[in-house]
Amino acid sequence: MTGLTHLDEDGAARMVDVGTKAVTAREAVASGRIDMSIEAAKAIADGLIKKGDVLAVARVAGIMAAKKTADLIPLCHPIALSAVTVDFDLDPSGVTVTATARTAGQTGVEMEALTAASVALLTIYDMAKALDKAMVIGAVQLEAKSGGKSGDWRRLP
Repeated sequence: MTGLTHLDEDGAARMVDVGTKAVTAREAVASGRIDMSIEAAKAIADGLIKKGDVLAVARVAGIMAAKKTADLIPLCHPIALSAVTVDFDLDPSGVTVTATARTAGQTGVEMEALTAASVALLTIYDMAKALDKAMVIGAVQLEAKSGGKSGDWRRLP
């Protein structure tokens, strides 16, 4: 086929065999953004959302999601994560989420970092939707990865 690793020679989906790959330290960083009204951002910053501490809940949701990535993405390998962090940058027009996943393993953690960022953003939406149903989630993207056969990669500014 086209060199896509999740397709066999006949074009059928398959899980990649990583059994012969070396165990290396691996890290991936992903980010995403949710834009919202000034009122919603202020309510989050001031702790006035009735459902509770939005960023604390979103952080836990992102970490939990990273651990469940293989249950959500059909061809992902289950990975023993050594660390997952979810950080927030709150400004008057929304929240930027940055998620980092780490492991020592035979396959990368890009999907885990992307899943953590995505679910953290969805959790923010869920908790603040009573104030702003027009929030927009976007720009979920891989920022950087390190380790493995393909080496290091970083998004250019």
